[in-house]
Amino acid sequence: MTDIARRFSENPLLRPEDIRPSLAGMKVECLLNPGVFQFAGQTWLLLRVAERPEQKPGKTTFPVLGADGGVKILEFDNADPQLNLADPRVISYAGQDYLTTMSHLRLVSSPDGVRFSEPAATSPLFGQGELEGYGIEDCRVVEIAGTYYLTFTAVSTHGVGVGLRSTRDWKTFKQHGLMLPPHNKDCALFGEKIGGKYYALHRPSSPELGGNYIWLAESPDLEHWGNHRCLAHSRKGKWDSARVGAGAAPIRTPAGWLELYHGATANPTRYCLGALLLDLHEPWKVLARSEEPIMEPLAAYEQVGFFGNVVFTNGHLVNGDTVTIYYGASDSVICGARFSVSEILKTLGV
Repeated sequence: MTDIARRFSENPLLRPEDIRPSLAGMKVECLLNPGVFQFAGQTWLLLRVAERPEQKPGKTTFPVLGADGGVKILEFDNADPQLNLADPRVISYAGQDYLTTMSHLRLVSSPDGVRFSEPAATSPLFGQGELEGYGIEDCRVVEIAGTYYLTFTAVSTHGVGVGLRSTRDWKTFKQHGLMLPPHNKDCALFGEKIGGKYYALHRPSSPELGGNYIWLAESPDLEHWGNHRCLAHSRKGKWDSARVGAGAAPIRTPAGWLELYHGATANPTRYCLGALLLDLHEPWKVLARSEEPIMEPLAAYEQVGFFGNVVFTNGHLVNGDTVTIYYGASDSVICGARFSVSEILKTLGV
């Protein structure tokens, strides 16, 4: 047994029925992978909320963002031979891929980090424009000098890229556009400069040659990114053999930058968490990596759901030696768990 996570006894913390749909006639299907931050004395989660219309017998319906910025509902007959429903997450029709749900981001807060609710004064964050036409997903949040930066997956007919927004008050947001073009996701900014530069982990995909690997990029201004370097490949025969991707912002420790990342196998698909240790001054140097996962989908709520056998985090809080992660379980519910930084480092031989 390699799992060293201490799960909240209250798990799941949030279920789909705890969040109201964004529009009449829509149903919240899943809650996934929140960004995490502290603001105004509260713990906040920026949830990914996936929703679609109530389904009719013999029909498949799902939302997309129209050219006018409004939500448009597409409907197909399940008996249509051009319709492929093999994957619960993606629909293929006549050679065009669509998502079965549209995701947006929703703020919830808690005074104790366990009991969360949606404040009445907050507003959902929706996709904007052509490059976010299928929704926005899996937001990472990092605070740098009083500004909160949101890196998220932007999905459209053009592919999957990384969007960037920022805010200082969580009421007004600056849209920075597409930070990294398709196909890219799992982008986590470092919370401070290193050698006068900003850094970010990201994951371009190259399934024909290469794979889903973790990369590092640098920037002088958080707008222009370059000098990309590959840090971590998927590993044949291991728990992260099919794909790997960054979690939240790396954690500064005396031993190096500690990054909690997800890895998955393909057959069967199973998402776990592990750790990378990067050099403090040269973060493109990998000092250590988990041979075995530090968290696996062991609880019932992690094994059964919209897409089972998944633990996936892109948000955490650090307090001394304790890292509290908030994570999506089985692509359905939101949960919490705690780790000891020193215990994770011991698993890395540090």
